[in-house]
Amino acid sequence: MAPVKDSSLGDRCSSFAHAVEIMERLRGPNGCPWDREQDFDSIRKYTLEETYEVFDAIERRDWAALQDELGDLLLQVLFYAQMASEAGHFSIEEVTQGLSRKLIRRHPHVFGEEAAAAAGNSALGLTVDGIDSKQVLRNWDEIKKLEKAHKQGDVEGRLESVSRSMPALSEATKLGAKAAKAGFDWPDVAGLLAKVREETAELEAEIPDLAASIARSREELGDLLFTAANLARHLKIDPELALRDSNAKFRGRFRAMEEKSLRPLEELSADQLEALWATVKQGELKK
Repeated sequence: MAPVKDSSLGDRCSSFAHAVEIMERLRGPNGCPWDREQDFDSIRKYTLEETYEVFDAIERRDWAALQDELGDLLLQVLFYAQMASEAGHFSIEEVTQGLSRKLIRRHPHVFGEEAAAAAGNSALGLTVDGIDSKQVLRNWDEIKKLEKAHKQGDVEGRLESVSRSMPALSEATKLGAKAAKAGFDWPDVAGLLAKVREETAELEAEIPDLAASIARSREELGDLLFTAANLARHLKIDPELALRDSNAKFRGRFRAMEEKSLRPLEELSADQLEALWATVKQGELKK
């Protein structure tokens, strides 16, 4: 029989504290030379890699891998917090305490309006009884908007809350959704499809003179991608996940081409490669 896991709060706190202590030792005088050499800029790429590895484990429904990757992602949090603590900016305790206050003030329907107010929620007149997920999101946005206003002393522009650090497709979708709340949006999917055709035509117009107009081509391609991201939003499709699925499909098909070909792909003509691709696709339809 497998041992019963004790999931008491004390054990969870002890486990987290132990991880914090290990990170502190790794960065300490007698710690790991590599860990001690790192700074905020040097580990950013690892944070991004670990985030996408979490996505990959979820998509594969590989729970053992997900457990491992979540640990790696938590390591990034501990690493940043330890470096910040060393520099006198903030501690891991302040990170977790701030998170707890945020969760309470943004969930008045769960913790009660009094507890939410004590945690910093200044939004008044919110509907909190018997609400659905859509109202929860409306409340969240309202509370978040007031939080930022208090921090900055003024209400910020509608798009300022969209982080520039997220993947570009996700950023485009968020920007479009924010603008849509102000009524600035395409009326329907048909309008967006027309816009896609318009942006495609503008890109085509730049291609014949690509060497002389690389900046314009880049701009037109960006406009086309932005429009496509907003088309995905209207279709209620996450473009980042849609592209990840397409990437995975392309990987699989290309791998199948490599396995089916009797010669290296580099030795095949364009027509032979196209025929091989068509064979792989046809094989998928038969499954």
